[in-house]
Amino acid sequence: MSRQRRTGVGRALNLFGPFIGLLLVIALFALIPEVQGRFLRAANFKSVATQSVIVALGALGMTLIIISGGIDLSAASNIALASVITAYAINAGAAPILAILLGVLTGGLVGLVNGGLVTRLRLVPFIVTMGMMGIARGAAKWIAGNQKIDAPMTWVNELMSKSPRPPWLLLAPGIWIVILFAVAMAVLLKYTVFGRHIFAVGSNEATARLCGLRTNQIKILVYAISGLFCGLSGVMEFSRLTVGDPTVAVGLELDIIAAVVIGGGSLSGGEGSILGTMVGVLIMSFLRNGCTMMGWPNYIQEIIIGAIIIVAVALDRLRHRTA
Repeated sequence: MSRQRRTGVGRALNLFGPFIGLLLVIALFALIPEVQGRFLRAANFKSVATQSVIVALGALGMTLIIISGGIDLSAASNIALASVITAYAINAGAAPILAILLGVLTGGLVGLVNGGLVTRLRLVPFIVTMGMMGIARGAAKWIAGNQKIDAPMTWVNELMSKSPRPPWLLLAPGIWIVILFAVAMAVLLKYTVFGRHIFAVGSNEATARLCGLRTNQIKILVYAISGLFCGLSGVMEFSRLTVGDPTVAVGLELDIIAAVVIGGGSLSGGEGSILGTMVGVLIMSFLRNGCTMMGWPNYIQEIIIGAIIIVAVALDRLRHRTA
């Protein structure tokens, strides 16, 4: 096979691979007699879409980070911290919109600190964000007094409602928020100078710096944007649970990273797309949904997701080696 043909095949697999994977997952559970009657119902698809919101928002920001050549292991802890801040603010009598703003900005602050430490101290993103994972989780437990924060019901709790009001919305407001931001991020990556700069930094940071790009500022901004998305995801977590729980989202960073990698993002940097990431999110959600319907315990789901991450990364390495 010629080099040009191999390149064409690789691009096709990168583009259509996530969609093929999604169809295979849906077909797998649709063919299992024990669950096919429930799995293919419109109500179940609606439920899966609602459950995907929290991971999807985190994955939007993670896509930017992975394309830029970084990684963020603190995403799940950041989500928990933002949910606690939102609940704490509402419980203290703050207006719901102010509580949402505080939750989102808290996430953005954590992301900004991550980006600052990675660039200014020239530390490895893996180490920095692993440390921040513990700091954010500990801060959430400290603020919440190591227990759940109950907050009065407000319109914030309707953001993740499966029966939205007004009914003409059809889907939970959180789903529409994900769609809106997904379109915005796709446009940012494909049609803006900043989007091209993110790809350039991830492809070869040294070359990008020699070309005059302010690589440190780009990386700081990428981590800050990702933090804002984690903050918004934390608000959705609070909306879903109706409490601020510092122990939620443990291990969710794996789902977020897996969604990006399955969707075509490369841990080597320089590759990824918002559409692919959203398909990856749906793959993860349908897998969890199908496993739950089958009555499989959580450790089976964790084994499957872990195996998927290994396979996705291995295929990415093989694709790069072939290219």
